[in-house]
Amino acid sequence: MTSKRSLFRRAAAAVSAGAAAVVLAACGGADSTSAHDGGHGAASAAASPSATASAQAQAPAAQGQHNAADAAFAKGMIPHHRQAVEMADLAPSRARSAEVKKLAEDIRKAQDPEIKTLSGWLASWGEQVPAEGAMDHSAHGMSGMMTAEQMDRLKSASGAAFDTAFMELMVEHHEGAVAMAKTEQAQGAFPAAKAMADAIVTSQSAEIAQMNKLLGKG
Repeated sequence: MTSKRSLFRRAAAAVSAGAAAVVLAACGGADSTSAHDGGHGAASAAASPSATASAQAQAPAAQGQHNAADAAFAKGMIPHHRQAVEMADLAPSRARSAEVKKLAEDIRKAQDPEIKTLSGWLASWGEQVPAEGAMDHSAHGMSGMMTAEQMDRLKSASGAAFDTAFMELMVEHHEGAVAMAKTEQAQGAFPAAKAMADAIVTSQSAEIAQMNKLLGKG
């Protein structure tokens, strides 16, 4: 009887041990799976910084890779261009020289669309677009900007006097724009803004040379 009980106990123990082994195996399998998954998780985590870096690299590209210099260029060039367009708009009714009238029209055609482009960039960057109107004149301290008094004198001139005043003031105005554009070339990051700066330097330098020639300055 004792022998049978002993056998029964040993059998029960064996069953329990087997069950425990199964449970441990299951747990081990789960742990193994977890470790396996964890390996993938670790791999994913290892890959994640790269993916994040890639996403971060793409994000600035989508945003235009602009920097503070680009924003300053746009904010400065908008009122600068607005004043040049305002000056150019005076020429059809006041200028005598056909060359001055043509020059003024070229300036208006080039700079008016650039104002819209620059404004669009600022809006897309979450930056404030400079207000129109009197504030443009308050920015006369900016390189090449005319004061309100200078603009008033230009508006009161006509004929040959207007031609001379327009070109003298516009040369100064263009020189300021070229200086601003060169700063953007050196410090900007936004490709389209740098391309615009290149175009401004090229076109306005040529117009400066043209106006100086018309003024007899060589």
